[in-house]
Amino acid sequence: SLTHGITGLTTPQVLEARRLHGRNEVVRKKNRFLATVKSFFRDPMIILLLVAAFLYLISGEVSNAIFMIFAIVLVTSISFYQESRSRNALAALKSLTQPTCQVIRDGATVEIKREEIVVGDFMIVDEGSSVPADGIVAHANDFSVNESILTGESMPVSKTKGENKEVFQGTTVTGGLAICEVTAIGAMTALGKIGKSLEAIEEVPTPLQKQISNFVKKMALAGAIIFIIVWGINFFTSGAILASLLKALTLAMSILPEEIPVAFTTFMALGSWRLMKLGIIVKRINAVETLGSASVLCTDKTGTITENRMTLAKIFTWPGQRLISLEEATDDERELITAGMWASEPIPFDPMEIALHSAYATFIKVDERKNYHMVHEYPLGGRPPMMTHIFENTSGRRLVAAKGAPEAMIRASELSAKEQNIISASFQALATAGFRVLGVGITEVLGNNFPASQQELKFRFMGLVAFYDPPKQNISTVFESFYKAGIAVKIITGDNSATTATIAKQINFRGSEKMMDGEDLLKLSDAALKAAVMEVNIFTRMFPDAKLKILNALKANDQIVAMTGDGVNDGPALKAAHIGIAMGKKGTEMAKEVSSLILTDDDLGKLVDAVAAGRRIYSNLKKAIQYIISIHIPIILTVFIPLVLGWRYPNIFSPIHVIFLELIMGPTCSIIYENEPIEKNTMVQKPRPFTTTFFNMRELSTSIVQGLAITLGTLLVYRFATSHLYNEDVTRTMVFITLIAANVLLTLVNRSFYFSIFSTLRYRNGLVPLIILITIAVTTLILAIPAFTQFFRFEMLTWHQLVFSITVGSLSVIWFEIVKACKRRM
Repeated sequence: SLTHGITGLTTPQVLEARRLHGRNEVVRKKNRFLATVKSFFRDPMIILLLVAAFLYLISGEVSNAIFMIFAIVLVTSISFYQESRSRNALAALKSLTQPTCQVIRDGATVEIKREEIVVGDFMIVDEGSSVPADGIVAHANDFSVNESILTGESMPVSKTKGENKEVFQGTTVTGGLAICEVTAIGAMTALGKIGKSLEAIEEVPTPLQKQISNFVKKMALAGAIIFIIVWGINFFTSGAILASLLKALTLAMSILPEEIPVAFTTFMALGSWRLMKLGIIVKRINAVETLGSASVLCTDKTGTITENRMTLAKIFTWPGQRLISLEEATDDERELITAGMWASEPIPFDPMEIALHSAYATFIKVDERKNYHMVHEYPLGGRPPMMTHIFENTSGRRLVAAKGAPEAMIRASELSAKEQNIISASFQALATAGFRVLGVGITEVLGNNFPASQQELKFRFMGLVAFYDPPKQNISTVFESFYKAGIAVKIITGDNSATTATIAKQINFRGSEKMMDGEDLLKLSDAALKAAVMEVNIFTRMFPDAKLKILNALKANDQIVAMTGDGVNDGPALKAAHIGIAMGKKGTEMAKEVSSLILTDDDLGKLVDAVAAGRRIYSNLKKAIQYIISIHIPIILTVFIPLVLGWRYPNIFSPIHVIFLELIMGPTCSIIYENEPIEKNTMVQKPRPFTTTFFNMRELSTSIVQGLAITLGTLLVYRFATSHLYNEDVTRTMVFITLIAANVLLTLVNRSFYFSIFSTLRYRNGLVPLIILITIAVTTLILAIPAFTQFFRFEMLTWHQLVFSITVGSLSVIWFEIVKACKRRM
């Protein structure tokens, strides 16, 4: 029995244990309200608004002070809304990444959430999983754990039913399998008592986050310097300290691009949430940013390219040299199946071992499994690898069986050179036909002085067992999508070259003619390896060290590497990759723990969607940030230039005008642009280098030129109004309308830096017309309702003045369509 006679708790016993001991979680109380208040007072824009409100209040302008307080409430509400969207998206992700565990209840194995495990449960832990609670070993197969989280010692510790039987929450299973009775959960575990939380992972800021932070800091510093200059100029010309401070605050507000960090957080969190809906769980937010840059995908074969649906398809017996299918099995073949089963784990979790146990149960008349127990095990080891199990029954009869790579079993068996050649030829024929092949052997071991290594034993070669694992139906299309997107694909597998080559040809894999195995790879110098990893696309008979070498060599070639994996052996490579991708179904917990993404249904096709989403998020974030920079420049310069040059109306805008513009710009950049669909040419472009940023001169120059063009438009309208001797309120209104018109058109023009506005108008994004209509409606109300017009110190414009302002505002942006047309022609 797979539960070794353990029935576990009944449902009423589980409920009683939960009532007595609670849930398996360490609760850390966080005062969210306090955290929110702290972040509120850290926001520079909120500080400026509070200062402005206070200055208006003490200078007797109560209506302006009330407007500022209203603006604070609105800005905070928008920020809280965006933050809650981000937080909800991340909470939804977190609930999906909550690990599960296996327990025996009511005599059956069931999978439950870790927090639902109770004291008295019997938990099943195997290689690659993390121990969910403290317990005592009740049954073990070659079971070892890494206890470094508690002891700092990284060497695996062997655990048995007799000696060293305690296991602890948070430790990682490095080998074998065990059934353990739970003795402590939550805060009562060894980990809980020392106050360590398994979720306490420190988030390291991504390169883009650092660039955004530096940019905002520089702008804040520039704002502070200009604030002092403007305050000085105003104070020396007017002598009014409060009025001068308010005018200086106007400029400080216009300079601060506080929308950029908000946009970044919103884009990354909502991007992760959108990926989650596609079946891709994002464990590290920075992976979303990196995805669009992936230039190489390293994938394993079994379960990623193939179905991981192993069936025992062919059997080659020795010395009879019969190659048959399972249905034709005679006594010789049954003996080979039996030996293969005894060489497998008693509780199988590997697909090939499950297939051997299944074949044994089907073809062997008397099931002997319950009569034998394992007395010694040699785990999978050696190059190529093999494993050996020694079983004994109550009367002392022993069974010693081994299985592994055919080359390893041939080497470990007593065979002549001629016999070795015959077996090798049969193995190659099976491998070339696309089968996964294992060699099987048996031997005798007397006494309890077992040799140090299994390779010291001499085996009687029993034959070959061949499994078939068909390629996934969609895999050719998936690889074609990666090739189109400029992403190179490399297969890194533990399987042999003949089987891998056959599968590669079946799926039209590019570069299947060039191969390299693990042993040859390790012989290469660093320079030769750097060259080889760029040319070779299939790496076979790989072990963890060799995988890591390939990964580091690709990184040394400035490649951005995405790596798929599922086993414990993949852990180091998944951790070293820029984007580690674990399989949700067949992936071990260790693989999921160190990876950045989890594909919930093990479908590599989802990774194409993930790359597309990564590119879409980056592209839209770039549009949002370039829009923010472009629209900030005219606000800054329209406030600054008339003052410095001593024009007729030196203080055309006050804080209320700037904050009104900010309220329009905030939702535009983070709500409209986040919702933009992927552009049709995105997935046929080469991956962008990860070092690329929108904060370099080439990228910023577009925003600066757009901003200067809008500034030219606002200042032209300003000069036009003053030359026609319009009063200050009319001039202010015309300049303001020019800015609003430019803002609306800039929103539309910057939806693509390549396709025309007529193409982008067809993009499906219902928020674009909504936000633009709200902007136009609010502006119309301000001009139409006398109380509002008076409050903003505006004046109702004539049709000529209105048309002139809108036309200049539109022309100051629409010229960029000519630049885009030239780009398309080139």
